[in-house]
Amino acid sequence: MGETEGTVLTLYDAPRCPFCARARIVLGEKGVDHETVIVDLDERPAWIVELNPPEGRVPVLEQAGLPLLPESRVVMRYLDERFPEPALMPASLEERALVDFAFERFDELLGGPYYRLKQGRGSAEEFDAALAGIDDQLGEGGFLVGGGYTLADIAYVPWILRAEVMLGIDVRDHGNIAVWLRELEEREPIRTEVAVIGSLAA
Repeated sequence: MGETEGTVLTLYDAPRCPFCARARIVLGEKGVDHETVIVDLDERPAWIVELNPPEGRVPVLEQAGLPLLPESRVVMRYLDERFPEPALMPASLEERALVDFAFERFDELLGGPYYRLKQGRGSAEEFDAALAGIDDQLGEGGFLVGGGYTLADIAYVPWILRAEVMLGIDVRDHGNIAVWLRELEEREPIRTEVAVIGSLAA
């Protein structure tokens, strides 16, 4: 397990939330022992709103003696720097910038089409076009940034997996996405997330 230097980390989590999945996957990749507090998003308790006002969004990472860390991107970057092995950011400055760019474009490239489809305000065609764009970015047998697995892949994969399992979208119709998912599913934290999604869909 990863070295926590005696400091207990607590993740305020919700299994159905793909933003929380980002944090869970990074914690799994780092092998970091932590405690989990499950938040019911259907009846959001007042204490989570107090922890992360004004909406009580998750994930939130708590560590004794430090400020609370809300928002998945903040949590992911903190964990990658706090526990540097294995590194989930590229070595080069240029590729690290591209990971940040992938986060900046997330709503445009995937999040927006996903939630519009889920909420009945979008279309399967719009979402398929979003998948085609990601497929092009991956390239044959590649990752979202550079030649290796990074926070960018972790940032996007929870929505791709949920689209497949919970929305019934054939995401693997896109060949590069299919190869990418097979590669990612060799990793234990991704397999664990697939099991979480399967339990939600059951």
